[in-house]
Amino acid sequence: MALQYDLLGEFYVALDAKGRFRLPSGLLKGLGDRDTLKFVVNRGFDHCLTLYPKPVWDTIKIEVDALNKFNRKNLQFTRLFYRGASELVPDSADRLLLPKQLLAWARVDKNLVLNALNDRIEIWAETEYEALLNGELEDYAALAEDVLGGSSAGIGEDI
Repeated sequence: MALQYDLLGEFYVALDAKGRFRLPSGLLKGLGDRDTLKFVVNRGFDHCLTLYPKPVWDTIKIEVDALNKFNRKNLQFTRLFYRGASELVPDSADRLLLPKQLLAWARVDKNLVLNALNDRIEIWAETEYEALLNGELEDYAALAEDVLGGSSAGIGEDI
């Protein structure tokens, strides 16, 4: 069973010359014991990277591995999901070294945005993140209506 996380926030960080960034203290608080902290990073959607705490990755991996690989879409998804996936362990200064091929794919130069999404963290090139948000802010209310408007829990009623 995966650990429960409650990661929240946007964090602007910079890569050093070696391609490392320091995990902000706001994220570290929600990640648990630093001595056993491990992650897996892979390609996310929309040219971002997704950083999973290892227990979350392990849970998702079980679901992906259970897909019928004789189904072409399942096989294609599995290949894309694992493509470039790398295990990361923070160093003594709480820095993570991102693989160069993933940085290139995500169009990262130096400045990153870490966007925490409860149990995972999206890693964006700052310019890509800002462009994405600028294009989506107008559609937020319509999206909320589509996604939450029919919710029986009433979550979207006040948005």
